[in-house]
Amino acid sequence: MNLTQEQLDERIAILKRFRTLLQQQRNKFQEYLNVLEKQQDKIECDDGDAIIAHAELETQIVANIASLQKVIAPMQDMYNAVAVGPGIPVADGMSVEKMQAELASLQQKVLIQNERNRSLLRAHITQIRGQLAGMNAMNPYRGRTSVYAERGAVSSSVVLEA
Repeated sequence: MNLTQEQLDERIAILKRFRTLLQQQRNKFQEYLNVLEKQQDKIECDDGDAIIAHAELETQIVANIASLQKVIAPMQDMYNAVAVGPGIPVADGMSVEKMQAELASLQQKVLIQNERNRSLLRAHITQIRGQLAGMNAMNPYRGRTSVYAERGAVSSSVVLEA
């Protein structure tokens, strides 16, 4: 099966675009992994403001990854449709497979780090709840009514004198 130059150019363009998208997604996952690792340090250091900042950054990165994935899925289908035939250099095909393997590895690392951070946060929240309960138990005013609280009944009607 001989391809025309136009078909060959189309296949090469699809391959290049697909590789570019995979590289972008790999970079985003690497960035996400770095944020998660730094977030773990902030959780361990008990830095609440930094944890919130990392969570916001994490949300933005995940949104970017999701939007990029929406573009990659159809591009991968196009790549798979044209990659079966001749005309695409083998080295490029291997590099795409290698990039996909690296991406899958990064995704796995992100999932592991994300679960590690979640468990650290759960432990941290449990610790804070324990501290709050301990503070509540040590409060000398606990269970007492306020000196400013009304002890008697309050009138519900007002009498106006003319």
